[in-house]
Amino acid sequence: MGVALLIMVGIGAPGTLREIRRPARVTPTTRVQRGDVALNVYTTGALEAGHTAMLSAPAVSGGTLKIIHLLKTGTPVKKGDLVIEFDPSEQEYNLEQPKTDLAESEQEINKAKIDAAVQAAQDQVTLLRDQFDVKRAEFEVSKNELLSAIDAKKNVLALAESKRVLAQLESDIKSHQASSQANLVLNQEKGQKAMLAMQEAQRNIDSLRVRSPMDGLVEVKLNRQAGGGFLFTGMVLPEFQEGDETSPGEVVAQVVDPSDMEIQVNVDEADRASISQGQPVEVPDSKTSGFPSAISRSQGQPVEVRVDALPGRTFTGKITTIAGLASRGNFWESSGAMSKFGITIQMDKVDPELRPGYTAHVTISANFLRHVLYLPTHAVFEKNGKPVVYVKSGSTFRTQEVQVKFRTETRTVVEGVAVGTEVALLNPESLGAGPATAAGPAGASLSGGAQ
Repeated sequence: MGVALLIMVGIGAPGTLREIRRPARVTPTTRVQRGDVALNVYTTGALEAGHTAMLSAPAVSGGTLKIIHLLKTGTPVKKGDLVIEFDPSEQEYNLEQPKTDLAESEQEINKAKIDAAVQAAQDQVTLLRDQFDVKRAEFEVSKNELLSAIDAKKNVLALAESKRVLAQLESDIKSHQASSQANLVLNQEKGQKAMLAMQEAQRNIDSLRVRSPMDGLVEVKLNRQAGGGFLFTGMVLPEFQEGDETSPGEVVAQVVDPSDMEIQVNVDEADRASISQGQPVEVPDSKTSGFPSAISRSQGQPVEVRVDALPGRTFTGKITTIAGLASRGNFWESSGAMSKFGITIQMDKVDPELRPGYTAHVTISANFLRHVLYLPTHAVFEKNGKPVVYVKSGSTFRTQEVQVKFRTETRTVVEGVAVGTEVALLNPESLGAGPATAAGPAGASLSGGAQ
């Protein structure tokens, strides 16, 4: 038993020494301050051109189109410059076919005219002959008084037959003329159809050379057919390039006007209340040592823009539009995500080095609160669904409910706690201090204390 006791003491001794040597954990604290708080809104977006022109594959028949010439992204172009050219082989074949049909129809038209002329000449000869037969029969009838009744009857019958033949011939002549005219019109229609097909094929060939409708920069679109029609999250799509095939009507590139740049950003629903157009906003005034001064928002809310591609440089802008309705995001975003409001920011001055697609970090000077109580944002916690702070009371901490008036990324404006109150920056309960007891201004301290 003595040996076993010694073994147990030997096993427990290192742990006991570690507990003795463990340094005391200190909970960092801060104090409630009163002062001015800038309710700035921070967000990220991408530069976009306010004036763009889409360049798409022409809507021609014949299936896919092959790109044989395409300018690179960022290439400057002037109005009328060639940007995209598609393979014209199929359309050139479509042009040759109606050319053949047109030549054939012209030959048929000439033949129809000749046939109509020959038929008209034959009809004219036959008409003269039948007219002569009628005249001769009439002459024979005029001698019936001198002839026997039988011969007179024969002459009358011959005259009637001659008139019938003449009438039939006149009817046939009209039919021949109508038939010749119909045949000629039919061949002319075939020729017109071939001519229209030629014009359409030529227009298609001309449309295969896509030119810029304005001055600007070329931006080539992503080829969504590069993956065989399958898309998945995280998939990197290449831009269109020479040799790729595309469908008629698909947008291949666009020309953007770099002199008119804007930024599309989203802000949280909580920040939306601090952003409104048409009202004055207070910003720090350097001439009065930070004392706020009101400026009019008629010129747009002050916006500061920093671009990753141009480090060390700051640009300015103003808010032009704010979405009237919030968006809950797309399918890939969390279902519990906060609603977002879309905002359009117009750049005040556009630098020649700015390009569409650059990532922009935006700071919106929303408003300026004067003489308010505030704490670091991470000093305000949530317990039982209510905002609380952990107030230091001697060597322990107690919970105290507060009212959150405004919240920024770094500061939270509160009420319900006195200025100068020392509060914890970390949750004492997470440091092993034991469960906290909710209390008012004189509430109970945390059990066990916090070192």
